[in-house]
Parts: sequence; C-alpha cells; structure tokens
Amino acid sequence: MDRAVLADRLEAVLGPVVGEDLTVGDLARFPGGASRETWSFTLTSPGGGAEESRRLVLRRDPSGAALSGLHLEGDLLSAAARYGVPVPPVLLAGTDPGGLGIFVVMDHVEGETIPRRILRDDAYGEARRVLTAQCGRALAAIHRIPPSEIPGLSGGDQLEQLRTLLDRLGQPHPAFELGLRWLASQRPARSGECVVHGDFRNGNLIVGPEGLRSVLDWELAHRGDPLEDLGWLSVKAWRFGAALPVGGFGTTEELVSAYEEAAGAVVDREALLWWEVLGTLRWGIICIVQALTHTTGAVRSVELAAIGRRVCEVEWDLLDLLDRVDPVEAQPAGSAP
Repeated sequence: MDRAVLADRLEAVLGPVVGEDLTVGDLARFPGGASRETWSFTLTSPGGGAEESRRLVLRRDPSGAALSGLHLEGDLLSAAARYGVPVPPVLLAGTDPGGLGIFVVMDHVEGETIPRRILRDDAYGEARRVLTAQCGRALAAIHRIPPSEIPGLSGGDQLEQLRTLLDRLGQPHPAFELGLRWLASQRPARSGECVVHGDFRNGNLIVGPEGLRSVLDWELAHRGDPLEDLGWLSVKAWRFGAALPVGGFGTTEELVSAYEEAAGAVVDREALLWWEVLGTLRWGIICIVQALTHTTGAVRSVELAAIGRRVCEVEWDLLDLLDRVDPVEAQPAGSAP
C-alpha cells in the first residue's frame, strides 16, 4: 500500500479513538516480517493546548496473503498484559474494509529484535546472561492465560496437522517423512492444554541491555501443550549460528528451571526433546510454504524465496537431531539393513 494512502487510512480508523484532529507521519516499514507487514509511525494530536506525539506500530496482513491469526492478536496482547507477560499496550485492533484489512496498532517499544545483534553485540552482554530465565518466566505467564479468554483460538493435534499439510503440499521430502514416523512412534503424554504463543523465539523478542522488554508476533497462538513453546525456542534455526541450545543465548537447564519455578510444574525432559523434534520438522514445512507463497505469485518476495532455500538445511538439522535422540547403529558390510 502507498504510504500516503496508508497514512490516510490510519487517520480514519484512529480518529474516533484519539480525536479527529490528528496527523500520521514518519511511516517506515520494518525490514523482515516475510508473512505480514509491520510499520512504525508517529501519531500527532492536540493535547492540553500543545501537540503531543506518540510512537506507534502497525501490523497488518499484506494484500494477497492467506488469512492469519492476526485478527486475535489484539485480544491476546491484552490478555497477556493482564497475566504479567511483557507486551506492547494495544491502542486499537480490528478490521478496516477501507484498505488496512486486519490490523493491530500498538505502542512502540524501544529495543533490539535482530538476533545476531542480541547474540553478539557487547551492549547485550548482560541481557544474554539473564534472558533465558526471563523467557522461562514469560512463557509460564503466557501459559497461565485461560484459553476461554480468547474466543476463537484454534487447537488440534499439531503432529496430525503437520502430516496433513505436508501431504497437501505434494512434495517428496523423505527426511520429513522419517521425522513424522519417529514423532508418531515416540509421542509423549500431553502435559496439559493452555494458550501457546506458537512463535516464541529469538527474533520475536524485543531486548534491551537489561534483558527482555516485550514479546511480539502472536498470530500463531493456539490452544496446545505448554511444552510446544519451550521446544520451539530450542529449535536450532533460532540459535542463528550460536552454540547455546536455547535461542543461542542459554541452556536448556536454565530455561526449564526458571519455567518450573514460575509455573509450579515439572517439565518432562524427554517430552521437551520430542517437541524440539516436532518444532524442527514444523520449521522445515513452514519453509516450503513460504517458498510456495512466492513461487505461486500470491506474495512476490525475495525473502520468502530465500526462506524456501533453507528446506535442505532443516532436513539436515532434523536428521542430525533424530540421530542424537535415537541413534542408529552402523550395520556391518554386507549385512541386511
């Protein structure tokens, strides 16, 4: 959408909330965000006889994109704030048939989201020391949100959903088929049902020098097993080249200890590993979907195409992970497999 048109639509939908005499300026689109648009802008309005400016963020699904969970993000952010999750305050969320589509407008939170800076820059040295425990406590707070407070939140069996999606894509990926077979044979008992963030990872966190400031990107939230979020945070893709298993900044023991203390629950380590395997498989299938979004012309994007090129990398990660959790002994030459 053209910046001038976008500014006009924002003024139209925000006018009834903050007053008609307002101006939207300094519109700038954030880099990244392959699946939806994120914009920063300044809202200026009269207040107390002088102009007041407020930095805000708009999130919207781009034209042509498939319907996402963005329509629930406003409710999720509001509920998360009530249960102690660090999130940006929401100004307005809804649907604008005049051009914005499904959108959320929230306050801007200062900080860093780029993982490589968080993992390497000296400015975030202290943050790296405390971030894992902060993530554990934030996840425990998310999982305290009653699913009943978010009407319309989807649920279902994550493994079966991945199987159905991969079949529908119609592409041969033996490594993913092997992963599905292992997951089906090793499925642990459910540890409960709660609100699952669905994309809690390095890259969707705003971090300051002191640590975690805000949790972003709630459009994949759903009802599910709380260990899904912990396993997803541990997927290799979200380490961005760093060695530590949790987001590249911490250890599994740090994460689990902080989560258990805040949640008052015991984490089954074997079940957590199962969810890490599922998360790795899930990311590989998402990479296929992102590539097809570009190649089919639904949303033309170099970033989506580049994500698609990572499918083989995820296949390797999955096979390596499966070999570590369920090693296959080498067969002597000439023996039956």
